[in-house]
Amino acid sequence: MDQTFSDWESESENNLQSELSTVLRRSPVSVPPDASLRVALQAMEQHKIGSIVIVDPETERPRGVFTLQDLLRRVVLKDVDLDQPISDVMTRNLITMRPHQTAHQAAVLMAQRNIRHLLVTDHQGHLQGIVSQNDLYSLQRAGVKELSGEITRANDMGALKAASEQIDQLAHAMLRKGVGAESLTHFISTLNDLLTLRIIELTEAEFELPEVPWCWIALGSEGRYEQTLSTDQDNGIIFGVPEGGDAEVTRARFLPFAQAVNQKLDACGFALCKGNIMAGNPEWCLSLDEWKECFANWMNQAQPQALLNAAIFFDFRPLHGDESLSESLRAWLCETAPQQPVFLRLLAQNALDCQPPIGMIREFVYDNNKDHPHTIDLKAYGARLFVDAARIFALALGVPYTGTAQRLRGVAAKLAFAKDDIGAVIEGFYFIQTLRLRHQHRNDPSADAANRINPENLNELERHVLREAFKQAKKLQQRLALDYRL
Repeated sequence: MDQTFSDWESESENNLQSELSTVLRRSPVSVPPDASLRVALQAMEQHKIGSIVIVDPETERPRGVFTLQDLLRRVVLKDVDLDQPISDVMTRNLITMRPHQTAHQAAVLMAQRNIRHLLVTDHQGHLQGIVSQNDLYSLQRAGVKELSGEITRANDMGALKAASEQIDQLAHAMLRKGVGAESLTHFISTLNDLLTLRIIELTEAEFELPEVPWCWIALGSEGRYEQTLSTDQDNGIIFGVPEGGDAEVTRARFLPFAQAVNQKLDACGFALCKGNIMAGNPEWCLSLDEWKECFANWMNQAQPQALLNAAIFFDFRPLHGDESLSESLRAWLCETAPQQPVFLRLLAQNALDCQPPIGMIREFVYDNNKDHPHTIDLKAYGARLFVDAARIFALALGVPYTGTAQRLRGVAAKLAFAKDDIGAVIEGFYFIQTLRLRHQHRNDPSADAANRINPENLNELERHVLREAFKQAKKLQQRLALDYRL
């Protein structure tokens, strides 16, 4: 079983959804601020590195960074004496991230700020390592780096639409080259994030927004980093309310801006959400306290619509703005959800109502769709099985991740899953995602049947692996049934 999956999907765990702590390749090389340029350059040559960090020896906090570009611009071209302190020519405006943040977030930030390096520091500001673009863009040959630059430089809708088309072309090219689903969906998400960020930035300049902290959040598959070639918008806004202010007044200021962003995203190929789950809808443009109240009501009422909402809104992540608002909401949810056993049990029951489409006698079971007979919906009866189970486990255990694979890896130890077992589950999930992407690549990704395949169109080995993937979903469901006595 494991070997079969490995033949199909040999994804590394060090992907864009990995924490930065796993991306750091070596201990950071540093010098104190009073070290000479000569000493710093000798250290860079000795360690064969293109950048060095300047760290205050007393506080152990980084003060600056010096790169080969700095050497060219500030030393060689200006004929600077090599005995000068490195602090005279270092870059001081440091951009730092925490070890628990993801490589995806780092890649987006680097492209957005047009930088090649960023520092990783702990919560006390102590240096943990340095990450470069080369650490993150292992697929530069496919044009990801170049396209990200074009997106961040786009200044009008024409350029943004062209970039959107290029993202689609790049995704199809990656599929033709055999890039696996995990890497591909992460790169699609990275580029789509950059495009969305650029649209937000350009639109923000057109409006006079209230001077309060706010954060644009991605929801659903976008929030899970699991966008395929067939996707629509799911987004919202979290905003702060000034002391003595009114949430309704603040919301009214944000709505025209949010609606303009939604329309521009639609023009760039991100279809308007049919359920109106978008930031331009006043229901999903809320203050932090309103979001908490909304989530609390869903968990307390646990009605069918609440369960459906949880499946979309609890998979949120920050995309633009003050990320502390999103982090605060996530921390609150991680603390509150484990204390809602009735709600979690209903979520589990709802997840178990959708069973893997395999039978005891027949190889596969079909849902008798009249328009598309003898097909399986790989989203509703495939990927969803893994997504729902991973979400419930994460909520129950207070695990803060949103991606399905990341959630499963995060709960594995707490649920006493062996590494090989959880690896097989994740490989099963991504094999189904691969089939979805391949089908969308060959057909119209916007069609009703974008996620439907006829197993008879697969070869014998593919049908076998698909059945095994469904069995992995069944294992997750059996654990849910055991935990919640269903």
